[in-house]
Amino acid sequence: MNSLSEADIVDVLSKINDLSRGKDIYSLGIVTNIHIKDNNVQITLEVESHRANAFEVIRNKVEKSVRSLPNVSNCIVILTAHSEKISNSSNNSDIADESSKSNPKKSIVVESNVKKFVAIASGKGGVGKSTTAVNIAVSLGIEGYRVGLLDADVYGPSQPRMLGVSGRPKAIHGDMVSPIKNHGISLMSMGLLVPDETAMVWRGPMVQSALTQMLNNVVWGDLDVMVIDLPPGTGDIQISLAQQVKLSGAVIVSTPQDIALLDVIKAMTMFEKAGVKVLGMVQNMSFWECPDCGRKDHIFGEDGVSLEASKRKLELLGQIPLNTNIRQASDSGSPVVISSPGSTEAKCYRDIGKKLIKDLEI
Repeated sequence: MNSLSEADIVDVLSKINDLSRGKDIYSLGIVTNIHIKDNNVQITLEVESHRANAFEVIRNKVEKSVRSLPNVSNCIVILTAHSEKISNSSNNSDIADESSKSNPKKSIVVESNVKKFVAIASGKGGVGKSTTAVNIAVSLGIEGYRVGLLDADVYGPSQPRMLGVSGRPKAIHGDMVSPIKNHGISLMSMGLLVPDETAMVWRGPMVQSALTQMLNNVVWGDLDVMVIDLPPGTGDIQISLAQQVKLSGAVIVSTPQDIALLDVIKAMTMFEKAGVKVLGMVQNMSFWECPDCGRKDHIFGEDGVSLEASKRKLELLGQIPLNTNIRQASDSGSPVVISSPGSTEAKCYRDIGKKLIKDLEI
């Protein structure tokens, strides 16, 4: 039997990518120590403190990959952070656990703390706003931030399908419920509360009440940012939302088509009147590229959103191609940034997420 060497371990680690940085974890310097003794391996990974939770997925992948080597008996991967914030948080959690054991009658904490709210909006339906919202949310999660996704499209909720979740939210305390989590994202949607075939025949006041409950009766916990998938148009939900939460900004999604842009302008005017900053625009279905010859066709027009953003002195956050892969990923419940992380479209979404991190200062 060949002896196990550090080079064997490095070879495995060099094949595991940090999606956020676009390189393997070994070349990025995330691996700070490799220790081998009697075919038992201990590896230390070090990341920024705010990325520790999100990096747990990679930590597990490293353990599994190294353990699969023929000469490895066991592998333990230790994840550390650059600052003491994570360890302090862990210590506080331990103290809280001990406190709850010694005082079992202590009331349940149901408070939520959301630092930033960002709305993903469009004036017109069918432009890919919900697909953009879920991929932005997951992209922010990949960067290590705690992210919530509120599906505010009461009449046509689609986020449960796109995020791959089902079932009713669990009751926590009184009339409070917990969001359902997948891919590192906390989700609340009317699609989790009513059957898929049920038509929401509600007037304005009922819609506003539903939105209020999804905001205030959900134990969101501590979130760095909540992404809100708004319905198309400029109706009750948009107005109610602007009144209930302090939006840090809005992202406008549209195809390059002139007809779509007409409604987009109305949406931007609404946000301006509500005092909400428009962070930028996303041009969705920007072009279709032939997989055989590479020819690009601008099916919905060319540069319509880009020109509108330039005219209004707004940032063009990204141009997403029209791609079957995006549609298939959304239908399967695994957003394209998760299912095809190396694809062009996934990189587009992650780049948008990184720009929003800078704009929102999270």
